[in-house]
Amino acid sequence: MIAGIVALVAAYVLSQFYRAFLAVLAPALGVEIGAGPEDLARASGVWFLVFAAMQIPVGSALDRVGPRLTAAVLLGVGGAGGAAVFAMAQGPGAVTLAMALIGVGCAPVLMAAYYIFARTYAPAVFGTLAGVMIGVGSMGNIASSLPLAAAVEAFGWRATLWGLAGVTLAVALALGLLVRDPPKVAGRARGSLLDLLRMPALWPVLIMMAACYAPAAGLRGLWVGPYFADVFGAEAAAIGVATLVMGGAMVAGNFAYGPLDRVLGTRKWLIFGGNLGVLLCLLGLWAMPAAGGWVTLALLAGVGFFGASFPMVMAHGRAFVPPHLMGRGVTLLNLFGIGAVGMAQGVTGRIHAGLEGGAAVAPYQGIFLFFAVVLAAGMAVYLFSQDRTD
Repeated sequence: MIAGIVALVAAYVLSQFYRAFLAVLAPALGVEIGAGPEDLARASGVWFLVFAAMQIPVGSALDRVGPRLTAAVLLGVGGAGGAAVFAMAQGPGAVTLAMALIGVGCAPVLMAAYYIFARTYAPAVFGTLAGVMIGVGSMGNIASSLPLAAAVEAFGWRATLWGLAGVTLAVALALGLLVRDPPKVAGRARGSLLDLLRMPALWPVLIMMAACYAPAAGLRGLWVGPYFADVFGAEAAAIGVATLVMGGAMVAGNFAYGPLDRVLGTRKWLIFGGNLGVLLCLLGLWAMPAAGGWVTLALLAGVGFFGASFPMVMAHGRAFVPPHLMGRGVTLLNLFGIGAVGMAQGVTGRIHAGLEGGAAVAPYQGIFLFFAVVLAAGMAVYLFSQDRTD
């Protein structure tokens, strides 16, 4: 079981890498194949939307087939295949197709691990295990910053993508060999996704999941790169530093959130308080978009650190899900979180296009304000949630 979890962590490192690497590739893709910020926003959004749509069949597959084959087959075909398509891309359309395939490949990885945690370990430690999984896996977020910039500089982005395709295929093979499916639920009751959607207690958590993950994932996954290039004239290395700082803050935040529900005796107010910090940082970026230096880096790091509540929101929602629907339950929560990022990337791409042409900061002020309004609305709904710990 431990070897399988290690393989799933390696796969999740790749998943985190792929959702964030466009920010560093943006300058090279713009010059070589004409993929501008709006094109990359669309491609990033497609990754998240495809990833989200896949959660429904993935949830059913986890409950019926098990995590081993579900994760290994999809990562091998979609993840490695998508990276190969990206390496051969000649225009923005091919990048979008590649990101869609990679989204299919990455879709089952984290949920396969969460399914094993939920079915194998005590409920009280689910939040901690979920946070550690994302914290360690977020090294992929780190790898998609300065290390990726260095690799692109040394080998070119096409050769780098071919290397990633090979690594992804190797990790998929490891999943097939090492992951062990937990035992089936004895005498399990019948049920479906509709049974979960009929649970009133779950809806405020689903809404919060949709609102809380989008700011950190959207900014780190794409907009940090164009923001620093357009507003501060940053080159790839400086963008790599900015993404490294924000990615490191997200890693630290995941480890910090993990055990705090048991320390504080609450999940609801831990999540609410952390996201209040995100909201304040977003408003700071909106009010001071050209501050630069450590001020801007600190605000982005704050969004990353306080915005790492994803595993805790997952733990809050999981507490309402019956065992025989665990696969569908965790993937439903993931659908709301990832799907919201995909839709947000589409909206922020339009905001950027609509405000482009005036002051350099205007498109990014619009993006920061959009994320702030969405988060505030989600927090308002979440106030009506029922607190629950294990």
